[in-house]
Amino acid sequence: MSTKLLIVEDDEGLSSQYRWAFPDHTVLAAQDRRQALALVQKEKPPIVLLDLGLPPDRDGVSEGFATLEGIQRIAPDAKVIVVTGNGERQHALRAVAGGACDFCEKPVDIPTLRTILDRGLRLYELEQENRRLAELPAATAIKRIVTASEAMLKVCASVEKLAPTNVPVLLLGESGTGKEALARALHELGPRAQQPFVVINCGAIPEPLLESELFGHERGAFTGAIKQTIGKIEVAHRGTLFLDEIGDLPAALQVKLLRFLQDQVIERVGGRQPIQVDVRVVSATNQPLDEPLAAGRFRNDLLYRLNPVTLRIPPLRQRGGDAVLLARYFLNLLNREFGRNIRGFTEQAIGAITAHPWPGNVRELENHMKRALVMTEGRLIDAADLELPLNAAEPASLDLRAARMQAERKVIEMALVRSNGTLSTAAKLLGISRPTLYGLIEAHRLDVGAASIQHHIGGGRP
Repeated sequence: MSTKLLIVEDDEGLSSQYRWAFPDHTVLAAQDRRQALALVQKEKPPIVLLDLGLPPDRDGVSEGFATLEGIQRIAPDAKVIVVTGNGERQHALRAVAGGACDFCEKPVDIPTLRTILDRGLRLYELEQENRRLAELPAATAIKRIVTASEAMLKVCASVEKLAPTNVPVLLLGESGTGKEALARALHELGPRAQQPFVVINCGAIPEPLLESELFGHERGAFTGAIKQTIGKIEVAHRGTLFLDEIGDLPAALQVKLLRFLQDQVIERVGGRQPIQVDVRVVSATNQPLDEPLAAGRFRNDLLYRLNPVTLRIPPLRQRGGDAVLLARYFLNLLNREFGRNIRGFTEQAIGAITAHPWPGNVRELENHMKRALVMTEGRLIDAADLELPLNAAEPASLDLRAARMQAERKVIEMALVRSNGTLSTAAKLLGISRPTLYGLIEAHRLDVGAASIQHHIGGGRP
């Protein structure tokens, strides 16, 4: 099918000349703002040729700019090329700053205009393809983790292997790395997926209440216990119990939890009747348990029950180009949520995202993106919108050869990320030939397929 081209021009002779010049397009014609916006609303043309001098302001540009604003409001993805009078470059530059794709001065040179239109159409097609790829369903059974990091992809693969089993899993990772999302994946990809997934944060509940929260209590067990209450372990029967911040579990409860893990039997507070349960346990902590173990604050035998398998989740600063991938993922997500049409990031923003250490990991990045989407007034997010410093720097390696190899690998990874895994584009960004890029990919053992955005892991935020 031929591409729709909307021509907004009040000169009928010039409009006919345009129609003759573009036989490969389905040409739509409008002579004023009302007709133009009606056609944009109905036909959704991907590309528009707009004369800024429209009635009733043929000698000015107010009506042309009002039409440009209306087109962007109705069809923000459409590429608008404005036509200005000779010597009115300031109006053209103002239009481009206001969202137009490009401009062409009168008298119009048809071959030049054809090149400009083709370039605008190609940009439209690339943006649509990027949006389509970003919204594709997950390539694996795991959803909502966005990563191109080899280390993180190995964690995802381990989750898929462990999900069908009942083996307890301990997740180690900093706050904001996605521990709850991984725990949900272990539940949702296994045979217990249709049963409850119950979360309890061992560090967020006061110690006097935690025992009742976990095991439940009988009526009259303590002051204020006016009715029988089922605990979280019992609620999770046949499902999965996720114990977050397990390192904060009080010592008095560790013995009782150990018995549950050994025998799958609990007793409610104030009760004497053993209750058999069938629960898979996944636990997590954001700090290593070595110190509490050495200090006697955490039982060795409990740890052995909790961690037949331990998965260590790398922090965002160790995940290569994942920060940029996640920023683009959140941009698409939040554009829809907030009704915005922010197109992308400036080079300064990309540099700041890459350099920032992200101590709060993915959660911190998401919060910065939310703030930027709400506050930015431009069409691109800048480092200032993200409230990130421009002078952040990574520590240098003292091993010159290792540092050179590391820098080379990082630049190649970034090129693959920015090109969505398209090798010809990545080679162009790097300023090298495709055969040279093939050799470097093989030398660094890079997984090119992982360089495109992948949506993994269900449940919580990535």
